[in-house]
Amino acid sequence: IFIIWAISSWFRRGPAPQEQSSAGGTPRAPSRNLFPKDTLMDLYVYISEHEHFTDFNVSSALFWQKRDLVYGDWTSGENADGCYEHYGEVDISQSVQQNGSIYIHVYFTKSGFHPDPRQKNLYRRLATVHTSRMINKYKRRRFQKTKNLLTGETEADPEMIKRAEDYGPVEVISHWHPNLTINMVDDHTPWVKGSVPPPLDQYVKFDAVSGDYYPILYFNDYWNLQKDYFPINETLQRLPFRLSFCPLSLWRWQLYAAQSTKSPWNFLGEDLYEQSDEEQDSVKVALLETNPYLLALTIIVSIVHSIFEFLAFKNDIQFWNSRQSLEGLSVRSVFFGVFQSLVVLLYILDNETNFVVQVSVFIGLLIDLWKITKVMDVRLDRENKVAGVFPRLTFKDKSTYIESSTKVYDDMAFRYLSWILFPFGYAVYSLLYLEHKGWYSWVLSMLYGFLLTFGFITMTPQLFINYKLKSVAHLPWRMLTYKALNTFIDDLFAFVIKMPMMYRIGCLRD
Repeated sequence: IFIIWAISSWFRRGPAPQEQSSAGGTPRAPSRNLFPKDTLMDLYVYISEHEHFTDFNVSSALFWQKRDLVYGDWTSGENADGCYEHYGEVDISQSVQQNGSIYIHVYFTKSGFHPDPRQKNLYRRLATVHTSRMINKYKRRRFQKTKNLLTGETEADPEMIKRAEDYGPVEVISHWHPNLTINMVDDHTPWVKGSVPPPLDQYVKFDAVSGDYYPILYFNDYWNLQKDYFPINETLQRLPFRLSFCPLSLWRWQLYAAQSTKSPWNFLGEDLYEQSDEEQDSVKVALLETNPYLLALTIIVSIVHSIFEFLAFKNDIQFWNSRQSLEGLSVRSVFFGVFQSLVVLLYILDNETNFVVQVSVFIGLLIDLWKITKVMDVRLDRENKVAGVFPRLTFKDKSTYIESSTKVYDDMAFRYLSWILFPFGYAVYSLLYLEHKGWYSWVLSMLYGFLLTFGFITMTPQLFINYKLKSVAHLPWRMLTYKALNTFIDDLFAFVIKMPMMYRIGCLRD
């Protein structure tokens, strides 16, 4: 919560200065809601392919009509909660089938009036509230083309392969969700024009002549999960649509409005938008389906995990920064740690992984690279240049490492381990029987599979050194403690956060 608040406050533009006084210099008077409490209303819902609606005389456009609703009534309806529901099927044209847009237009009028401005006797501007929005959603469908690298065969759907060849690996497709809720906010706050706080100012509409504001209509699709959207194509003639009308309190509307505001993230691009939607889905599913006590435990553990991750990074840096002697420490494990972190980072970038996981692995890689400068003397050799242009990097063991028995034990442990750990058998099996996106992906999966095996006993050289020296006083015990605690938390979240299966196995292995 704190991280989201900090980033959003950093990137959110300040509200434009707005005049708080009238033309004569006197302060603006508070406005009132044009629909007083308990006002009788009629509801008209139209479905159209046009963003601006004028087809009031087309009977097929009217999807739902409900008369004599009471503004602020929380006790009527089938479930005595003020909610009403209507189900129907929407006929769609060929244009909508081929990625066209479809809109919903909602009108609330005071009883006895009509939303059509052409009916002079029945239309009143101050007695009509109108809002509309596009109800289909454009989503990108990605096609991951995999094949057996030796035979070239694949088990993918031939139709999907053809679409990928015609439209490319990323195709924008119109999707439909069968549920939508219309909320009318039960609020009579005396808002002052120009001083409504964001993001609420996007929804409170003031009448230019009277200065009063219209009731707030809000399309609520917060609980529509991404997995329930389905693509609109030529095979669909009708779309199922369940529309609900419910009153909504001001504070709950503020929660929904804040959640649906994404403006601070505009700079991050559409890819992160979609990833953010999917991650929000996991939160919504947890809220809907998880036991409240387990949910509270999960939130607490999440916070503790973040704290331990930070403390592990901090103490790791402090330990290596203040270390004067390398006696008892495995230098080769540090080099292998860099190789391991690099492979893991490349692997999770090649597969769909949670953004937080990517950042954590990247920070770990930077720290591992920095450790090299602490365990070896690294310098630029300007005399023997690479290709006669670039200075050559040279690495030399520190004297505290050479002069100790640690180097002998370190070499011995790595030599024995290297004989048994290279995963040639799995590499051949994967090449013969599994599908991959390409040779690059196969090499990455092989290296990562190797790390899953090797990483399990990466600490073995250090354990061997500890055994020979009969001491553990040379180890960064604080960092190891935090990482040890985090392994249990990682096990808990490995099957909650979106990540590749191999990475989940790695969490369990730790």
